[in-house]
Amino acid sequence: MSTFAPAPGAAPVGRQLLTQAGMEARLMLRNGEQLLIAVVIPVIVLVGAVRGSEKVGLDLGGKPIDVLTPGVLALAVMSTAFTSLAIATGFERRYGVLKRLGTAPLSRATLLGGKVLALLVVEVFQFVVIGGVGLALGWSGPSGVVGVLGVVLAALCGTAAFAALGMLLAGSLRAEATLAAANLVYLLLLAGGAVVLPADQYGGLGDVVRWLPSGALGEAMRTACDGAIAVRDLVVLAAWAVAGSALTARTFKWE
Repeated sequence: MSTFAPAPGAAPVGRQLLTQAGMEARLMLRNGEQLLIAVVIPVIVLVGAVRGSEKVGLDLGGKPIDVLTPGVLALAVMSTAFTSLAIATGFERRYGVLKRLGTAPLSRATLLGGKVLALLVVEVFQFVVIGGVGLALGWSGPSGVVGVLGVVLAALCGTAAFAALGMLLAGSLRAEATLAAANLVYLLLLAGGAVVLPADQYGGLGDVVRWLPSGALGEAMRTACDGAIAVRDLVVLAAWAVAGSALTARTFKWE
């Protein structure tokens, strides 16, 4: 007769990461407010912008749907990686969730990695929905293999940049202040950050807004859908990611 021999210990890091990412993704997709920011608002912006540009005769240098869909995909990345992440993390700090998780066998690096991986899962869902709406409206999609690669690189770099900034916000402000600031920044970048509309539509400010993470992401996504890779804009996003991560590491408070 065999004797039960317990073998206590933490699960492998890879399994911890996938489990945490799955839980984070489910929480985001079950939250009505998160779905509103992640999917509903970008789809409304896409349909409204396409219909509006056709009525007012806005010159975007190409078919409105082909210019606006990549911009709305960039907006989707920004809404999830920045706004949703900042708000969710801010309230996790307030209710002590992060403090408790920080004392669990799950390391803090694995916890943050799970959050970022969950963002990518949600973004795939966003791209399927928004891309489907765009195709139904006449979007031609990314141009060739290089275009698809450019979209992936833009999404990854944009996620890194905005996630770092979202964690910076959530880790340094109170939950209520994070909620207000994240939504305010989202609206400001949506209106004047060259994320949906090309930077050249902003006149003399075009050269300035391209240095913002929103402008760099929007330009990188539009360039990718035209079949090229915007190296400059990807470098700008990488710089924002590095700067944001460094500041977050110095200022983030777990409780």
